[in-house]
Amino acid sequence: MKNPLGKMMNLGILAFLLVPHIALAAGGGKDAPIVIVADTRHITGMLAWWANLYNESHLYFALLTVAIIPIIGVIFGLIADVIMKKIGIDLKSRELAEH
Repeated sequence: MKNPLGKMMNLGILAFLLVPHIALAAGGGKDAPIVIVADTRHITGMLAWWANLYNESHLYFALLTVAIIPIIGVIFGLIADVIMKKIGIDLKSRELAEH
């Protein structure tokens, strides 16, 4: 009896090799590439700057986004700590209930 894993692997390799041919047969490769841009006609201020940055350089947009996300997370965490202290929740001196 043949190994079913080997047969599945052969089918996977065959499918991987045929994907470009299937895409070209479907009409791929003739058209111009799609350009994705943000619509900046009706926005102003910081949002317009952010959208223009996206339109001008996807690399700078991605780097700035990756840098800003942790900073915003820390700010939200600090705000949550202040709010929890105001309502009486103190996580620094809590006792564990698992013992």
